[in-house]
Amino acid sequence: MISARLETDVSGLRFRNPVLLAAGTAAYGRELSGVTDLNQLGGIVTKAVSVEQRAGAPAPRVAEFEGGMINAVGLANPGVEKARSDDLPWLAANLRNTRVIVNVVGSRVEDFSEVVSRLEDTPLDAYELNVSCPNTKKGGVEFGADCAVLADLVTRARAATRRPLFVKLSPTLTDIALSARTAVDAGADGISAVNTMPGLLIDTQTRKPKLGFGTGGVSGPGLLPVGLLATWKIRKAVSVPIIGVGGISSADDVVQYFLAGASLVAIGTAALRDPRAPSRIVRDLDRWCSSHNVQRLADLTGGLEWQ
Repeated sequence: MISARLETDVSGLRFRNPVLLAAGTAAYGRELSGVTDLNQLGGIVTKAVSVEQRAGAPAPRVAEFEGGMINAVGLANPGVEKARSDDLPWLAANLRNTRVIVNVVGSRVEDFSEVVSRLEDTPLDAYELNVSCPNTKKGGVEFGADCAVLADLVTRARAATRRPLFVKLSPTLTDIALSARTAVDAGADGISAVNTMPGLLIDTQTRKPKLGFGTGGVSGPGLLPVGLLATWKIRKAVSVPIIGVGGISSADDVVQYFLAGASLVAIGTAALRDPRAPSRIVRDLDRWCSSHNVQRLADLTGGLEWQ
């Protein structure tokens, strides 16, 4: 039995613990239902949802290396209508107090608010706007890289819902703190930091990229310092909750994110390697708090003693 010391309130939502599954880790939940108990976690961030169905990138989509993994899934998903009619109702029927945050993607600014508005009558708790994807109207530049575009995108999504909005930012942004402030000023309730880093792996036998798409997003342990620094920068810039993402594979990693400024964390690569890892991390977190005489994990948020 996990103690109440891990419970936390974020953006008006009560989480039984701060550990979430990151977007893309468990699709819409069914894939892990026979492997791990999703009800032991604080929440699940769903696979991306776009207006229309997306086929995604060509195979192979994932490759591992010593520091983690690289993937190019291409935001493959069945589209908003299937999410409405099938996937989200399944989650609602099978989860007990585990929060559902829907990851939203698009090719145009207006796509994000359209997905949000079409999901408003479905059972979910919050949205995560993935502004790291390419804006086709701007020649492929990330939505989050242009503050005017980012503000427009968040403003439109804000008008479409009263539910909490988290904006997921890329670690490649020139000024991630400025992007976070822009998102919050436009109506975001929180920030997710960070998305994957762009990278390339080469098959030395074929002399071709290991991924079918060529380049991909780097995740895993090597991303931990990047995510921690981004979280710390964002915490200095805004006061809204932050979901720390990137490189988490232990309770100690979670504590580091809290000290840097996070209120929740999301686990990706570690869960792909071992679907039971998130539940184990929850148990280890509870033990860490007990052994360090921490009454509430949430009290550690922003406790880094530096500058």
